[in-house]
Amino acid sequence: MDLESQNTAQTATESFEFAEPTHRKSLEILRDAEALLRRPTVAAIVPILPANISRRLEEANIVADNTLNELAEIDVEQISDWELRPARIQVGLSFVGFSALMVIILLLYLNTLHPELNPVEQVAKYWHQYIWFVNVGVAGMFVLGREAMRPVQKPKKRKRKIYR
Repeated sequence: MDLESQNTAQTATESFEFAEPTHRKSLEILRDAEALLRRPTVAAIVPILPANISRRLEEANIVADNTLNELAEIDVEQISDWELRPARIQVGLSFVGFSALMVIILLLYLNTLHPELNPVEQVAKYWHQYIWFVNVGVAGMFVLGREAMRPVQKPKKRKRKIYR
């Protein structure tokens, strides 16, 4: 029994040259992917719709192309942290507001359709929903708290060139 490895044949390894990937911005990829799905869908739907609706759909398709082209031109790397602050605050407030609204709707639902249940029975029967809605609110509070604790660093004002 021979345990030593033996090289019986020498295979020549070919070196392959692969194409370098093109570096595209994420918004360009999003634009192209959305257009790849939207255009065939619109082309399939337009012939079966009434004339006025199909015309409006084609106009909306052109507007979508123009808007997505404008968005693809945005350089995401140039957006500062300061400019994203209002968006983060709005997301946090949206989470908190949605959570509060859904808890109120759940309570309204339980009080109108299940008046025979006391509060302990309501929570026992619908605890999944309570947990989901409260967790969404807590997530929103974390986003707002994180934003409140960030140091405020306004960007330096850029010197404007005055062209005369």
